[in-house]
Amino acid sequence: MIKKINLWSGPRNISTATMYAFAQRADTCVYDEPLYAHYLSKTSADEYHPGAEEILSTMENDGEKIVEMMRGNHPRPVAFFKQMTHHLVALDWSFMDDMVNLILTRDPVDMLPSYAQQVATPTMTDVGYAAHLQLVEYLQQKGQEIVVLDSKRILENPQEVLMRLCEKIEIPFDSAMLSWPAGPRLEDGIWAKYWYKNVHQSTGFAPYRKKTDPFPEKLKPLLKECQPIYEQLQEWVL
Repeated sequence: MIKKINLWSGPRNISTATMYAFAQRADTCVYDEPLYAHYLSKTSADEYHPGAEEILSTMENDGEKIVEMMRGNHPRPVAFFKQMTHHLVALDWSFMDDMVNLILTRDPVDMLPSYAQQVATPTMTDVGYAAHLQLVEYLQQKGQEIVVLDSKRILENPQEVLMRLCEKIEIPFDSAMLSWPAGPRLEDGIWAKYWYKNVHQSTGFAPYRKKTDPFPEKLKPLLKECQPIYEQLQEWVL
């Protein structure tokens, strides 16, 4: 039986690095944001996401077909889907019921300025914190254990966190997850040229570095919305 793992992240949350870590496993195949085009086709985000036209023209736009793909067969015993929680638009969430669902979050003090470099005026819908809370509520209703990963904790001690994660989701830890070759991967979405510069230069999880630049004034109202949700999610951090 194939173990299917959804990593539900917000943007700029080391989700790509985490996907690269899982891609090093011989037993795992990885998929990069399979619902991205579906999300763009169902919202106004196509108006301001870099590369939206190319994404829509080259990826499957029908989320139901993507769900069918995820629920189907895969070439390896573990299938890892890097997902964005805010991509869950106009879909029946029940496909998650027989999958492992992980939530990846990041302190908005660190995340929002990074995201605003690509999307100048982000909203709560763009950054996914509220969607994370909705997902927690859904998974609780379904009786699933809530597992939240915090980007900072992974960066501070990737081996320890990944070992605990593998134990939690009942797959063997593989030390190959701690490093990867620099450069792009075949699985990268076509949006990699806009978003993945840093991870393409990496060969593993970079050490955590606290941001020292002043927090942008224009992002403070959104920070005020996001911070309490981020703090709520800490209850379930692995």
